[in-house]
Amino acid sequence: MTVEFWTVSGAPSPWRAALGMAFKGLDYDVHMLSAAQKEHKSDTYLALNPRGTVPTLTSGDQTLGHSIAILAWLDRTHPGSPLFGETPQEAGQIWQRTMDVFDYLPPATSAVLSPIFFDGAAEATDDLLAAADTLRSELGHLSDILNDAPYLSGARPGAVDAVAFPHVRLIQRATETKPQIMQDLGLPNLHAISPKVADWVARIEQLPNVAATFPPHWTEAS
Repeated sequence: MTVEFWTVSGAPSPWRAALGMAFKGLDYDVHMLSAAQKEHKSDTYLALNPRGTVPTLTSGDQTLGHSIAILAWLDRTHPGSPLFGETPQEAGQIWQRTMDVFDYLPPATSAVLSPIFFDGAAEATDDLLAAADTLRSELGHLSDILNDAPYLSGARPGAVDAVAFPHVRLIQRATETKPQIMQDLGLPNLHAISPKVADWVARIEQLPNVAATFPPHWTEAS
């Protein structure tokens, strides 16, 4: 059955769901919405997703509008390459890590990157320096997990990796495109912050189908 997927270029939430489909090797039809033109707030889209958020996934009579729900649905409809493990023990650990990352990494990342990307912040203010400290702490948490396995979900990529990767890759994007402010914040590059996290990013990027999930505007701008 055809899977249709609505997203916005560079938005972390739909990127998570796209990674889940990439890890499973699934094909899907992409509808790229323009945030600048507020297409996610159009009457047509609101009829599909009344919250006006992304992502939205439809397949047959199923409509889902949250990235975590989509990851869980993917595991039930396409059980190969499970995102949430195979045993009760694996499922419990992966769900625990997934929700921990979901609760803490996005706000830590946003507190640093939103002022830089959207407000044009160019100076390391006290608020930004404090936010950078929190972000380094969250990246340290990921690094600790990676002491025991190549992926945050364990031996193979799964839900934890899908949730974490977009945010970490956006940090790397900031170090590439806004190097001075990131240097001033003590976030010069991923290898300097955490070699394990940097190696994990490279490992994810080498997986089949992952490149197709990257924000199109990154390629268009290069």
